[in-house]
Amino acid sequence: MSGKVKLYGEPLSNMPWEDRPKGTNGPVWRSERNPIIPRDLLPTSNSIFNSAVVPFKDGFAGVFRCDNTARDMQIHSGKSKDAIHWEIEPEPIDFQYDDPERGKSEYKYDPRVVKIEDRYYISWCNGYHGPTIGLGYTGDFETFHQLENAFLPYNRNGVLFPRKINGNYAMLSRPSDTGHTPFGDIFYSESPDMTYWGKHRHVMSKSDGWQSTKIGAGPTPIETSEGWLMIYHGVLTSCNGFVYSMGAALLDIDEPWKVKYRTRPYILNPRMDYENVGDVPNVVFPCAALHDSETGRIAIYYGAADTVTCLAFTTGEILVDFIKKHSV
Repeated sequence: MSGKVKLYGEPLSNMPWEDRPKGTNGPVWRSERNPIIPRDLLPTSNSIFNSAVVPFKDGFAGVFRCDNTARDMQIHSGKSKDAIHWEIEPEPIDFQYDDPERGKSEYKYDPRVVKIEDRYYISWCNGYHGPTIGLGYTGDFETFHQLENAFLPYNRNGVLFPRKINGNYAMLSRPSDTGHTPFGDIFYSESPDMTYWGKHRHVMSKSDGWQSTKIGAGPTPIETSEGWLMIYHGVLTSCNGFVYSMGAALLDIDEPWKVKYRTRPYILNPRMDYENVGDVPNVVFPCAALHDSETGRIAIYYGAADTVTCLAFTTGEILVDFIKKHSV
């Protein structure tokens, strides 16, 4: 790739990409095909949003939040050849488990997916006597296995790192409450086995302006020559309710709870009709990012207005430069 910022990982030449439109000044730009997944792609879906995708074989696979017309919140698997046009399974994922207590779940939503070694791990907000972090894995996106919940309720936005750190699995999360949280800070945790989590460290707190109510990690962090690139959401409480925007930060490679840089301005916020109008207006919520180590290109998947799934683009060079120049 050109430039000074290197993105680590596998080359991904077949990922979606659109060049930056002329006259665009922001560090992130939207796909002209948005929304790429409509709310009614499934016959029973009320909305499809806040979903996660990864490279899989010669194409792509993912886990999608699909709220049905009874407004049940569940996650479904899906596959695609181009990461734009998706075939999503009509039935929710049927997780396998050997302990009935492990499988108890009142709801599942806002998944993330990451490949670590030979498994694709899924994390999501799991309803077990309140919101907590559910964990599972698959090898083929056909059969899924559910692990123990990572934490006690209440917690949201569990996001795994793509490799072990200090010999342990690593995760970002945001302790919460039963509702939409008076808390708002991101924490880091480690585990030797994906069951027992500890070494909890504070990463960063909510700030002012667009991230003054709460923040939460978004896609799987991207390993770069400048540190871990963490794209996250921030929330402002306006006179018309919550406004969700997108920001970014660089974390230390060896000690990811240490923040090197963090954007003071947002990198993307609700401006388009499909982001401003929907079941929950004024929402841009990132959950996944594909990246190509050769070109430095990044494709960010985000939920819009809690209704549809959208796509935006940037490069490692553009985004890291923006973070450094506009850091808190």
